Amino acid sequence: MTLATSIRNLARSVASLAAALALTLAGPATALEPAEGEVLLSVTGAITETNADGAAEFDLAMLEVLDTVVIETSTIWTDGIQTFEGVELSDLLAALGAEGTVLRAVALNDYAVDIPASDAVEGGPLVAFRRNGALMSLREKGPLWIVYPFDSSPEFQTEQIYSRSIWQLDRIEVQR
Repeated sequence: MTLATSIRNLARSVASLAAALALTLAGPATALEPAEGEVLLSVTGAITETNADGAAEFDLAMLEVLDTVVIETSTIWTDGIQTFEGVELSDLLAALGAEGTVLRAVALNDYAVDIPASDAVEGGPLVAFRRNGALMSLREKGPLWIVYPFDSSPEFQTEQIYSRSIWQLDRIEVQR
């Protein structure tokens, strides 16, 4: 192989890498890569972006790459103000091209709640993966917990909203 051929091959590799990086940084409109770690969340139903058989599967690293936010709020299940970090439900659904009216959220023990898709707004609920700076264990309502910013508005302090705050979240089905 000549030096010129080696340089051309290197240039192609760099161009391919740059294109892949640009697609990765472009945001939610790109295809999802397969989960490499333990799958924490599976989203199915009326979504356009998938990375598994009819589903979008997320490991922790994939969730952390999405725009994460931190909220401080009290909950009826914990003492004092808690800090939660995660992905806003609205951002997660946007990244998946979700088009539904109801989100069936299901916990590891198959407990399920229906959340109106209209709840998924900026400043609304998070799919939280950290509480007070630490990943949440099963014992601590993890690994994922849908948390509303309860202290931010009286509209989030109702029995109906509390009932939608499902912990040990495992999967979401986007229903039309």
